[in-house]
Amino acid sequence: MRKTYSRSHANRGAVLERLIDMTNQQYRNKGVADIRKIPTPVQITKHNGRTVTGYTTKGEWVDYVGVRDGKTIVFDAKETSNRTSFPLDNISEHQYEILNSWHEKGAQSFLLVSFTKLDEVYLLPAKLLQLYWEDARNGGRKSIPYVVFVTECDLIKSDKGYVLHYLKSV
Repeated sequence: MRKTYSRSHANRGAVLERLIDMTNQQYRNKGVADIRKIPTPVQITKHNGRTVTGYTTKGEWVDYVGVRDGKTIVFDAKETSNRTSFPLDNISEHQYEILNSWHEKGAQSFLLVSFTKLDEVYLLPAKLLQLYWEDARNGGRKSIPYVVFVTECDLIKSDKGYVLHYLKSV
């Protein structure tokens, strides 16, 4: 019997981010790359001795940035429980703008997209994201079909001792 569970909004992406963080630590330890998670901004509302009260604020950036072989890497991690497509509304306007801008300036820019119910993670290059984003802006489809990930993106797996060896596809 398969156990189902519900994750709160705050924990969405936590599993994927943990896998990426472990992989990034492995990359650093082996001298392959230095890629770091950008911390989520927090607005402190009250500080009373040991107790701090606050809330997370809307980030102005993407999840990860780093360098490998002198080349900038910038990406975001996204999860979807949808089996047939990845909804573009999972990406905020500012995240798309950053990924697109850095891609146009020569950075390796992409999304790591986890289809949680299929237990699959794909690397979606910024150039391909741009095609679907612009089409959606012009009244087209508001999601990227799963088949596009299967046929045009790299499936990211554990490989060569790395938890989620995404740099293999960059």
